[in-house]
Amino acid sequence: MAGSRIAHATLKGPSVVKEICIGMVLGLAAGSVWKMHHWNEQKRVRTFYDLLEKGEISVVAEEE
Repeated sequence: MAGSRIAHATLKGPSVVKEICIGMVLGLAAGSVWKMHHWNEQKRVRTFYDLLEKGEISVVAEEE
């Protein structure tokens, strides 16, 4: 009996370089979003303390 040849799909493993590049891009994107959020929070806090120092706002509720 002659062995018949069957075409099998060869499974290729993950490309290490491709995985590293995708991980770096996703990491940089997530880091950028986090940094923008952090900068916006810092700006809000600075604005609050500047207004508090100028006396334009107060943290004490006004009594009637």
